[in-house]
Amino acid sequence: MQAAWLLGALVVPQLLGFGHGARGAEREWEGGWGGAQEEEREREALMLKHLQEALGLPAGRGDENPARTVEGKEDWEMEEDQGEEEEEEATPTPSSGPSPSPTPEDIVTYILGRLAGLDAGLHQLHVRLHALDTRVVELTQGLRQLRDAAGDTRDAVQALQVAQGRAEREHGRLEGCLKGLRLGHKCFLLSRDFETQAAAQARCTARGGSLAQPADRQQMEALTRYLRAALATYNWPVWLGVHDRRAEGLYLFENGQRVSFFAWHRAPRPELGAQPSAAPHPLSPDQPNGGTLENCVAQASDDGSWWDHDCQRRLYYVCEFPF
Repeated sequence: MQAAWLLGALVVPQLLGFGHGARGAEREWEGGWGGAQEEEREREALMLKHLQEALGLPAGRGDENPARTVEGKEDWEMEEDQGEEEEEEATPTPSSGPSPSPTPEDIVTYILGRLAGLDAGLHQLHVRLHALDTRVVELTQGLRQLRDAAGDTRDAVQALQVAQGRAEREHGRLEGCLKGLRLGHKCFLLSRDFETQAAAQARCTARGGSLAQPADRQQMEALTRYLRAALATYNWPVWLGVHDRRAEGLYLFENGQRVSFFAWHRAPRPELGAQPSAAPHPLSPDQPNGGTLENCVAQASDDGSWWDHDCQRRLYYVCEFPF
């Protein structure tokens, strides 16, 4: 009996090794991992060790106790069944037959199929790109049309602005000659808006004229009478188109011509027999007296005398228009 168990201890591991070796060969044939055989050999050695421990046998010898040998056999059979169940769960059951290796014709067919799919995808991309190119061309043409329309609109707006400016100048000229003073080929019109000298010149220019530029004594006297009548009983300084901004003491009209006569204010002279005073009159000193700080000329509305003022003062102004 003991000899029979020893024979079982030696034969059963060999049978298990054959079964495991067959399964390992199948996995290797199906393309499994390269280390499957080594794993199976380690598992066989571990199973043999467990069997020997279960039978109570030393390495290479049997056991003298038959009862322990029977118990070991039962334990070994249970462990074998459990190992086979775990291996069956871990290893997928192979199909009825091994899958055949692909032939060169199959590989070529597969590659050609993939290339055909890629070609179809490229064709779809080309179709979509063509549609996008067509859309871009349409949008570009629409944008060009919009730019042309915007340019036409801009030109029309500029033409309207030019026409509006021309109409305003013509209206200002007619208004100046109808409401103001007509003198020869000129018309003078007083404005009761307070402006700096530069702003007053700009407003006169926008209405088709400029600040008043009396060319001679006759025009100066006529302008004095017009301002006195318009602003009586007050004395208001009114901007003229005369300045010396270019050089101190060099008085020019707004058109760049040099002033040929002057009507500067002079302080009152002492009465006959009175002692003359060296100090200037505190309220009405001789003009011009502002130096470089006062470079623009205004005319007093009561007596028509000229005064130099700071160009940034805001005063009434009088425009002249050609007739």
